Amino acid sequence: MAKEQLMDYQKALETYEVVIGLEVHVELNTNTKMFCGCANVFGDEPNTNVCPNCLGFPGAMPAVNGKAIENSIKIGLALDCEIAATGRFARKNYFYPDLAKNFQTSQYDEPIAFEGKIDIEGPSGKVFTVDIERAHMEEDAGKLTHVGGSTGRIQGAEYSLVDFNRAGVPLVEIVTKPIYGAGDEAPELAAAYVRSIREIVKNLGVSDARMERGNVRCDANVSIRPKGQEKLGTRTETKNVNSLRSIEKAVKYEIQRQAHLLSQGTAIIQETRHWHEDRGATSSGRPKSDADDYRYFPEPDLVPIQPSKEWIEQLRATLPEKPAIRRKRLQELWGFSELEFRDVVNSDLLDEIDDTVKAGATPQAARKWWTGEIARIANSEDKEISEMPITPKQVAEIAGLIDSGKLTDRLAREVLTGVLAGEGDPAEIVSKRGLEVVSDDGALLEAIDKVLAEQPDVLEKIREGKLQAAGAVIGAVMKAMGGSADAARVRELVIQRASGE
Repeated sequence: MAKEQLMDYQKALETYEVVIGLEVHVELNTNTKMFCGCANVFGDEPNTNVCPNCLGFPGAMPAVNGKAIENSIKIGLALDCEIAATGRFARKNYFYPDLAKNFQTSQYDEPIAFEGKIDIEGPSGKVFTVDIERAHMEEDAGKLTHVGGSTGRIQGAEYSLVDFNRAGVPLVEIVTKPIYGAGDEAPELAAAYVRSIREIVKNLGVSDARMERGNVRCDANVSIRPKGQEKLGTRTETKNVNSLRSIEKAVKYEIQRQAHLLSQGTAIIQETRHWHEDRGATSSGRPKSDADDYRYFPEPDLVPIQPSKEWIEQLRATLPEKPAIRRKRLQELWGFSELEFRDVVNSDLLDEIDDTVKAGATPQAARKWWTGEIARIANSEDKEISEMPITPKQVAEIAGLIDSGKLTDRLAREVLTGVLAGEGDPAEIVSKRGLEVVSDDGALLEAIDKVLAEQPDVLEKIREGKLQAAGAVIGAVMKAMGGSADAARVRELVIQRASGE
């Protein structure tokens, strides 16, 4: 595939105004699917959670999942949306290879929630109010697995396998109005917005919100127009981007790609595009359809939804605190500086650190491990931190072993490696590997005496008051003890020996 040319990012921003719009799909974690009683479970054997309804058999009749309606209303309320007095389902007609009905049951002109807003802080600290156009209910499609080829995508594949387990899983699609004025912060703002949506639905308890599983995914619409022009440019829609890092990269790439095309006098094609993480690029999908092309019409087999005002207010009373309020509270509670806390938020580790603190770690220790060693290992393996096989409870346990003096930082890193390798919980790994700090002064003194006997000049320097000379002894003892000694205690004992105590 030929590599597309890009304009320098800063040059593109000097010439063009960026306008973005985001469509976030949230899979709800109800026990059953949207319109049938099949189990809504991730990871089951393919095509085991299916029935005549979600397989599109003739005569099968849908029944709405009441819990999905409740969760959808909660999402709308959390986004400061108006909740519709009457909402109707509609059929969205086009061929899905992995949705056997050949239409998607969605909502069109009567969504469950509309006209909301959410405040998002950009990387510079500037707060953007993102207006929500609508949040509507629909069903997910199944999953295609492309076999053969080198990328796992349909291009170059020999054949495709379809799993209908996900077909019919409840979705809420949250659609923003066009977002203006973000400038060079547009890519980061897009990622921050999706991060906030994910935080909201996770705190509501309505979604597992695991992006690597596709529970939350984003369609990123990007258009640019010459500065000063009122008419919006032609947009592209990069589909199903499922990591915050990829959202940021995809938006930036499209800005640069479109800017180059316009600078050459080439028109932008309104189309869907696919993001390729391995190449850091988007590629053309299909011409983007307008609403008329989907031939929407009211779903004849489902009655309208009419939530009562009393029920809506009952649900409103159950809402957790808003993300901005929660962040302010946690920053004050943890005592983090603005820079420290922004680093946590931008690293997308707020929930992990919060859960680690709740499990018993200090805020500083939790931050140190998640933003330090765990993040480093994740980056080296080109993974999202959420994919790392370690829990906040395990991180808190490692921190606790350090605080109790049973582990040094170096030994704790070995324990972390063991946890990530699936060897068990931290205490088990300490026991199996024999990593606990040596606290027996007798064993330490034996090692110290051996080193001092080999370096008598060092002993004399310490006695003369040159305490920095103790460093050589401490290093040698730590090496002899395999790193399992407490360096501070070794230093105390070396000075005691030198003073003749």
